[in-house]
Amino acid sequence: MVSMTSLSDAIANNMYLSGNYAPVSQEVTAFDLQVIGELPTELNGRYLRNGPNPITDVDPATHHWFVGDGMVHGIRLREGRAEWYRNRYVGSTAVNAAKGLPDISGRNWNNSPTGPNTNVGAFAGTTWAMVEAGACPVELTYELETVGRNDFFGTLPGAFTAHPKIDPVTGEMHAIVYAWAEWMDHVQYVRVGKDGRVNRTVDIPLPGMSMVHDMSITNRYVVVYDQPVLVDFDLAFTGRFPFRWNAEYGNRVGLMPREGTAADIVWVDVPVGYVFHPMNAYDTPDGKVVLDVCFYDLMMRDDLLGPFGDAASRLMRWEIDPLTKRVSVTTVDSSVNEFPRHRGSLTGLPYRYGYCAQVDTGSMHWPTIKHDLISGERKVFDHGALRAAGEPVFIARPGSTDEDDGWLVTFVHDGSNDSTEFVVIDARDFERGYVAQVKLPARVPFGFHGNWAPDRN
Repeated sequence: MVSMTSLSDAIANNMYLSGNYAPVSQEVTAFDLQVIGELPTELNGRYLRNGPNPITDVDPATHHWFVGDGMVHGIRLREGRAEWYRNRYVGSTAVNAAKGLPDISGRNWNNSPTGPNTNVGAFAGTTWAMVEAGACPVELTYELETVGRNDFFGTLPGAFTAHPKIDPVTGEMHAIVYAWAEWMDHVQYVRVGKDGRVNRTVDIPLPGMSMVHDMSITNRYVVVYDQPVLVDFDLAFTGRFPFRWNAEYGNRVGLMPREGTAADIVWVDVPVGYVFHPMNAYDTPDGKVVLDVCFYDLMMRDDLLGPFGDAASRLMRWEIDPLTKRVSVTTVDSSVNEFPRHRGSLTGLPYRYGYCAQVDTGSMHWPTIKHDLISGERKVFDHGALRAAGEPVFIARPGSTDEDDGWLVTFVHDGSNDSTEFVVIDARDFERGYVAQVKLPARVPFGFHGNWAPDRN
C-alpha cells in the first residue's frame, strides 16, 4: 500500500499533476458572473478552452500531461454581461466508464478509449472538441454537453488533429493528421469544406512516425512538419506516452502545393529541434515561404512527462526558398514564447502582429507578449506577481481595418489565492490595463487551446 506521504512526493515530482496543473474534481455551472471593468458589448458568444483533467487516479511516476481526460471550460458573454461559466468533461469511452455511463455515440474508427483534450472551437455550425493522434472529434452542445463522436458527418476516413487551420478566404479547414498505432508510415492531409464535410485527403509517406502536432497553410502551400520526436516502442509497450526525442532523424519541413500530391512536396531541412506551434505562415512576392514558429532545441529527451522539462521555446522566423531548398533563420525573440496566436483573418497571409504566452514553469509569472514583426517592437502585458496567463486569443473588433484593432482574451490563474479570471485586454493598448476581468467560480487548470466562438444571428 502506498502511503499518503509517498503519493504526495510522487505528485510533487510530476509538475503536470501539481499546482495549477492539478485536475479539478467538479463540473460547475454558474450564472451572472461578477465583472470588474466593462465587457465590450460587441463580444457576443463563447470563449472556450480545452485541456487535460484526469477523471480517475493516475500513476504520478509515469503520467504524461498530454493524456489526461479532456475538460472544456467556457464562458458565455452577451451585451456586456458574463451570463455563464461551465466546465464539462468531454465524453469518451474512458470518461463515461468512470461516470458509470454507456459509451458515447459515434464511430470510433480506431477504438480509442480516450477523448479530445487539446482544442475546441466552432466550425460549420457545430462545436468540436479535438485531439491529435487518431481519435475522432467529439461534438458538444452550445452548453458544452457531449453529443457524441462526429467524424464530419461520416466523411472523415480516419484520424484528425488538434490543430486545423481555417482559410479566411475559402472558409475551408485544413489539417495534417496522424495515428501512430494504425499508420506507421504516413500522415494524411485532410481538407474540410465550409459545410463540415471532408472533400479531399492526401496520404503523405514519412520515414518515421513523427509526432506531427501542428501544421501551417499559405496561399500556395500546405506545410508539413516532420520532426525528431518519434514513436518509441519501449515506451509504448509499457503503456507510457509513446514519443521520445531522436536527433538522428533530423528535422524538415514539407511544402505541398494546395492542390498537389505527396510527390509534389518540396522537403527542406531546418534546424534540429521541435515546433509544437507555428504562429503563422505566408508566401513572399519572390516565391519564398515565411514560417514563424515557437522553437525548442530539445523535446522529450529527458522529461518524459510533458513538454517543458528539456528546453524553453523561443520565437523564430524561417524563410524557406523552395527552389534552392535553403532556409534563412532569424531569432525574433530569445525569451520564452509559447501558444502563439494572430488575427484569424490573416491565417496563411502576410501579417504584422503576433501574440504569445511567456510560459515560465519556474515561476507563476506568465505575461502576455505582443510582437510587431515589422518594427521588431515587443510589448509586455504584466498580469502581476503570481499571475499566469494562458494562450492569448485575438478577437477582431467588428468592422476594424487596423490589424491589431481588437481584444485578447484568456484565462489567468492567480497563485496568491488559487483562483482564475477570464480577462479582456485591448490588443492595441497594453498600458490601458484590463478592459474587463470576470471572476470564475472554479479554478481552471493550465491547459492547451481554445477559441472565440461568436454567436451568429
